[in-house]
Amino acid sequence: MCGVTGIFSTTSRGKLNLKIRQMSDAISYRGPDGDGFWVNQDDNVALGHRRLSIIDLSETGTQPMISPSGRYVMSYNGEIYNYLDIKNALKEKGYEFRGKSDTEVLLCAFEEYGIKETLTKVSGMFAIILWDRKEKTIALIRDFLGKKPLYVGWAGTDLVISSELKAFHTHPDFKAITNQDHLALYFKYACVPAPHSIYQNVWQLLPGSIMTLPIRALSAGTCLLSSMESYWDAADIIKKSAPQRAKPRDDKQAIDDFEELLSKCVSERMISDVPLGAFLSGGIDSSAIVALMQKQSTRPIKTYSVGFNVEGFNEAEFAKQVANHLGTDHHELYLSPKDALDVIPSLAQIYDEPFADISQIPTYLVSKFAREHVTVALSGDGGDEMLGGYRRHFMVPPMWNKMKYIPHPLRRLGAGAINSISADSWNRIGAKKNHPHLADSMDKFGGMMRQKTSTDVYDYLLGFWENPYEIVLDAKPVDLHFKQKFLESENLSFAEEMMMCDSISYLPNDILQKVDRASMAVSLEARAPLLDRRIFEHVWTLPEHLKIRDGKGKWLLREVLARHVPREMWDRPKKGFSPPLGPWLRGELRDWAESYLSVQALEEAGLNAKPIRKTWEDHLAGRRNHSVRLWSVLMYQAWREKY
Repeated sequence: MCGVTGIFSTTSRGKLNLKIRQMSDAISYRGPDGDGFWVNQDDNVALGHRRLSIIDLSETGTQPMISPSGRYVMSYNGEIYNYLDIKNALKEKGYEFRGKSDTEVLLCAFEEYGIKETLTKVSGMFAIILWDRKEKTIALIRDFLGKKPLYVGWAGTDLVISSELKAFHTHPDFKAITNQDHLALYFKYACVPAPHSIYQNVWQLLPGSIMTLPIRALSAGTCLLSSMESYWDAADIIKKSAPQRAKPRDDKQAIDDFEELLSKCVSERMISDVPLGAFLSGGIDSSAIVALMQKQSTRPIKTYSVGFNVEGFNEAEFAKQVANHLGTDHHELYLSPKDALDVIPSLAQIYDEPFADISQIPTYLVSKFAREHVTVALSGDGGDEMLGGYRRHFMVPPMWNKMKYIPHPLRRLGAGAINSISADSWNRIGAKKNHPHLADSMDKFGGMMRQKTSTDVYDYLLGFWENPYEIVLDAKPVDLHFKQKFLESENLSFAEEMMMCDSISYLPNDILQKVDRASMAVSLEARAPLLDRRIFEHVWTLPEHLKIRDGKGKWLLREVLARHVPREMWDRPKKGFSPPLGPWLRGELRDWAESYLSVQALEEAGLNAKPIRKTWEDHLAGRRNHSVRLWSVLMYQAWREKY
């Protein structure tokens, strides 16, 4: 795994060597094993690369790398998991290889097949900067589901490209001006959705997209969104798979086929020239990945988990049971509020764009823990989005299918009645029924009742601050890629619509950004077998009842796991991977939080203090658990202080 950088100057040829080195140095942790640079002063082009050596540790894997004919120069971050199959096909066509890196294979494939045809053949995760010396064009390419990030923007008259935004700050002409419209998006979703970024004149590539830029025709400051096109469209694949989903399927055959494909994807991700392990939370996804890894390994797989000494938040005990059953070499780390406090000051540096998924803390700490022993770790990311694993997938559709027939004005009246009952009253009722935070649930239910359409319901459930324009007063609404896909969806159930949108928005913008930054900050490569595009394409040929059944999600993955681990070890409600932030904010983190949430601090940040203070006071009083909303404000304040 690596970090990539690029500069393309529209006017000046000066100091390209210095600029590209400074950009690469800013993300050196993404590739601590070495760096490389390629500069062409005649074309005003410079590429940089930071290397984390995984496959082919020799100098033959060094980047930027030039293709055999000399046409292409590439700086590439990622892994092509089926590169050996492609390499063998290229050998039959007469290609010879100096080393055994997937980088060399990818460049040869570009020469033989062309860029877009090559992308139809590969399976992997990648962010690519490809300079075409013949056509004088730069191609920027992001992988199918968005595992690897890639940003592009303007720094004066220079086009700058990098895996992370912090590299842009090293350029003397970069103007770090916050886009207020995108800041409102952040407060809505706790991240900035692609293709947008927090800054003006900076964009991030959408998953499955390519941006081809004729450098000589570019004008400084030009909006680049129109140059982005899709080469692999998840929503289009889902649409085209509709006839196959309508076919009857045998349960056992479906389980057999899925296990065979997942096993292949796991096997490909176990290829490594450096030590390898896996994250193990004790949940369904990671347990299934570890089970299939251990089945294919001749020695105990190294597994890693973190836990919390707070009731209701600890899954480490379940992970240990699964590890013992499978016979892995298991390691666990219990986290305290002090551990969180120690990490918090570095979060803005790690994420370098406002980001507020509260599981970013344990994700970083388990990555750091695993990196003490391994350089590569497999994870279970991706199962929820494709197989209906979130509560909204299997709990909300039955509720909405009844609720939607009530006229909207009546629903709004009902929501008003729910909200008129104080949070304290709801919690007193909940305490009698072993539901201490009933107010939170009723608040969410009332919010659903206020929505007009299923699209509105999904957007409400995905959001943090329901009305971010109450927080960022000078912001305007922005058209979003995933909302348009939701509106265009056909022949999908409500659950499937949400799964589709999670795959193209929540997954890359939140989950994968979280894992990429946390793992790369400690120079660890995270691989996710469930995010193989072949699995995505296969799963969407299957009917919904193979994913959601009997009020539970991930039926297919559950059945695969049951073949390897007893159900009683993992068949329980999903807890997620979040720390007990609610009580921490009332306790050990309170003084730190108050420093950012004071009226003065909020107003200095240009935020509307009134709704934020009300939320903070309700949380401190224990009336509701507003930790996720408050965390978005705290992380913005920390980011603003840093950048």
